[in-house]
Amino acid sequence: MKLQKLLSFIRRCDSDFSLIEPNARVAVGLSGGKDSVALLAGLAAYRRFCTNPFELCAVVIDAGAGADFSPLEPLCAELDVPLHIVRTEIQPIVFEARHEKNPCSLCAKMRRGALDSKLNELGYNVLALGHNADDAVETFLLGIIFEGRLNTLAPKSYLDRSKVTLIRPLLYVREKETAAFVKENGLPVIKNPCPADGKTKRETMKDLIEYMNGIAPFAFDRVHKAILDPTRNNIAKIFDTDK
Repeated sequence: MKLQKLLSFIRRCDSDFSLIEPNARVAVGLSGGKDSVALLAGLAAYRRFCTNPFELCAVVIDAGAGADFSPLEPLCAELDVPLHIVRTEIQPIVFEARHEKNPCSLCAKMRRGALDSKLNELGYNVLALGHNADDAVETFLLGIIFEGRLNTLAPKSYLDRSKVTLIRPLLYVREKETAAFVKENGLPVIKNPCPADGKTKRETMKDLIEYMNGIAPFAFDRVHKAILDPTRNNIAKIFDTDK
């Protein structure tokens, strides 16, 4: 996928949900995965075209799993984006000290807490996360099947506790498109060293979506439109602002 196409998706999401306000200070939660790397490159380019001027930085939460984030340093330098790496002991706490049965939930909460704290320290008021269209549909299906409720990822939400606005500019972008973007542009991707990687309910939802598309090739697009069409009056009712 070309940069121009990625920018068109980001611009559309920003236009539909008013993601970036004038003079916002936006920090990308940079995990090193394909989605967050694509988001960083996209927002760095979007600064030149966005009608609302904004500042941009990148924040990496090092969970203490031994990942090498050094390839992100030249990328951020090339994009003219300040990089901040926060060292933590999240993974040893979750997997060794706590032996969590549901490690993903606690890890996500601790990462978000570390991100919010760093943003407050730096004086950034907006956190941009790289959740994509697949993440939104998977979350919607997870909520229906395992929790019996309608919810998905909000494009934009204000978090009272941290005083940070959370935005997700890639919600119109498929996961396969972010993968194609980083590959075609030779961008670095950091392998996730988490022991739970690839063993979650979310992986099961990916299989379910593939099965649904086998029955009806338009299934994913219809579900995505149902939960993210900005013209629907009841759209806000299914957004889970805590995720």
